[in-house]
Amino acid sequence: MREPATATTAPIRPEHRPLPDFCSGPVIFALLITASITVTVMWLAPNNSHGWRGYTVGMLFADWLAVVIGVALCKLRPLFVRLPGNASYAGVWLAMVWIVAGGSLLVYWMDGVMQMELLRDTAGTFVVNNTMIAALLGAAMLRYFYLLAQWQTRLEAVSQAQVAALQARIRPHFLFNSMNTVAALVRVDPAAAERTVEDLSELFRAALGEHSTHDGTLAEELGLVDRYLDIEQLRLGERLRVRRELDDLPAGFPLPRLLLQPLVENAVRHGIQPLREGGEVILRGRRERDGVRIEIDNPLANVPTPGGHGHGLDNVRRRVAYRYGPGARVTAGPDAGRFVVCLQLPTQ
Repeated sequence: MREPATATTAPIRPEHRPLPDFCSGPVIFALLITASITVTVMWLAPNNSHGWRGYTVGMLFADWLAVVIGVALCKLRPLFVRLPGNASYAGVWLAMVWIVAGGSLLVYWMDGVMQMELLRDTAGTFVVNNTMIAALLGAAMLRYFYLLAQWQTRLEAVSQAQVAALQARIRPHFLFNSMNTVAALVRVDPAAAERTVEDLSELFRAALGEHSTHDGTLAEELGLVDRYLDIEQLRLGERLRVRRELDDLPAGFPLPRLLLQPLVENAVRHGIQPLREGGEVILRGRRERDGVRIEIDNPLANVPTPGGHGHGLDNVRRRVAYRYGPGARVTAGPDAGRFVVCLQLPTQ
């Protein structure tokens, strides 16, 4: 008797209103671009009396402040995320304002000590103007980051619901066919029927498990495929021959549950079952530099089988696109008298 599959642990709940990753390049770049655009707009104002020298100094000052703000928020982010609700965004905004105020005081003091005479305003005017600009721009940027986080949260929820719906469409057809197989074996071979029920128990667990929208591993999925093929082997006998070329695959590679089983089921149903002499299903897999490549190869029947509408393959394509992004590819088509489905899944 095979060991039952171990239960997966529940995923960690994400932050309700996540702050942006201030250590990331895109956020630092956004701060630099905002600072540069602000200086440029102020320099192009009709009443501006500063020349190219003032524009250059202002650009250096603004970009320096942007880098200081980015580094400071990167280090302080663990403290801000502990604040409740929107207080985390308020804390970030106050930190930005105080950094600009302190930086302005420092630069004004350095201008006086070094007698550069780059700043014509008084200390109070210079600090207040910069602080007000930082307060307005900081509020606008944080509002953008907040709306972006809300949009990403909604998009993730919609995507999870779509994945659950796709998996729900796979389950009924697979389970009904499996029950019919068990019913046929009970009269012919009770011992085989008992083994089949054991295999089905694991397949039911994967198909109906509460964590089925989360990843399993490649080894677990191949184990489910083996159980399914054991059931079909009892039903089809010598007509079904299986060749496995999977030695180089990483067992712990993350894989959505019930991703390969529908493809193998299609290979048996549309490639082996219509042929009186049967045929060979080939499972190939290899590790690649940036991920894995898996192929499911079956004979190409001359006559179409009833009920083949491509829903299973379409669902697999959509699930792969959601899980692995644009770097993944799912191709399917005839090749030298056989039908080959190829999955190229990148490591994330």
